[in-house]
Amino acid sequence: MTDRLAELSAAGVAVWLDDLSRVRLQSGSLDRMRREQHVVGVTTNPTIFAKALSDADAYDSQLRDIAAQGLTVEEAVRLLTSYDVRWAADVMKPAYEASSGVDGRVSIEVNPGSAHSAEKTAAEAKTLWWLVDRPNVYIKIPATQAGLPAITATLAEGISVNVTLIFSLERYRAVMDAFLAGMEQAKANGHDLTQIGSVASFFVSRVDTEIDKRLEKIGTDEARALRGKAGVANAQLAYQAYAEVFGTGRWQALADAGAHPQRPLWASTGTKNPDYKDTIYVEELIAPGTVNTMPEAVIKAFEDHGETRGDTVTGSYAAAQKVMDDLAAAGVDFDDVFKALEEEGVEKFETSWGELLESVKKSLDAAK
Repeated sequence: MTDRLAELSAAGVAVWLDDLSRVRLQSGSLDRMRREQHVVGVTTNPTIFAKALSDADAYDSQLRDIAAQGLTVEEAVRLLTSYDVRWAADVMKPAYEASSGVDGRVSIEVNPGSAHSAEKTAAEAKTLWWLVDRPNVYIKIPATQAGLPAITATLAEGISVNVTLIFSLERYRAVMDAFLAGMEQAKANGHDLTQIGSVASFFVSRVDTEIDKRLEKIGTDEARALRGKAGVANAQLAYQAYAEVFGTGRWQALADAGAHPQRPLWASTGTKNPDYKDTIYVEELIAPGTVNTMPEAVIKAFEDHGETRGDTVTGSYAAAQKVMDDLAAAGVDFDDVFKALEEEGVEKFETSWGELLESVKKSLDAAK
């Protein structure tokens, strides 16, 4: 039987799971995925935890203890989620050690309500770092305008960062600049750069969903023929920008001091449109030094019928640029698209955070 996930890993793509729950940890599912399906990292977000905590039975014992202490709902949420992330980080420790700290990482996100405050975001990043207290944790910070200085400030403290909600090339370049500035400050502050990690989470399927909707509205044959092409093309051009920035002398000075590059991480890789192949956002984004964080359904799909055709990114820049040019010519306003996606992304996570708080409040009331 072909080990398709092993082939994907050998092509330079780190396979990460976009999911976490207490049930997955208790059952040993995450450890099995690490051992048998080449999963070498985990990402979480408020939506994932809202879903996990809706299964209150798995958290019963801890909820009773928290209720007995009379803690606030916000404190309870942080204790519950950081416990899961700490446990997952321990499960992923072999992957962390085998990769010299590059993989084996588990992400936990700052409160999305702080997305537009650099000061609050940086402060919470530090709090989460010491709360989880594992070297292989990533603190997730959204790539909003306010998030950029928070990314730099957090890295400067020696704290590893997963930058999330990146949609546009312009913002991605700003994220890479924030990373370089943060690592330069970390070096000046005397931190060991070999211990600091970072990924930049560039979203894929959500771009197609938004642009496809606009192409349908435009309604011409030319517009409709471009459906399902924007997400991959945009990400391929992001990798071109990555190769360019991490080929500079500025980066080389940090690399010489032991720094690891901030890898592009393809996020939102589950297909939202059933007409598209379920593994498209994996197969079309294979390149050295990348991460693909997938829902379990996509991991299983790739394991069953995914194709690794070597590097499908670096030879595609001209074709990708043509797709983006054709989309602009068809009437797609990219500035408006990316603004809408960022606003929607923050709003969705804020909504999930609210659901998470409400779910935990009900569980705490029941436990009392």
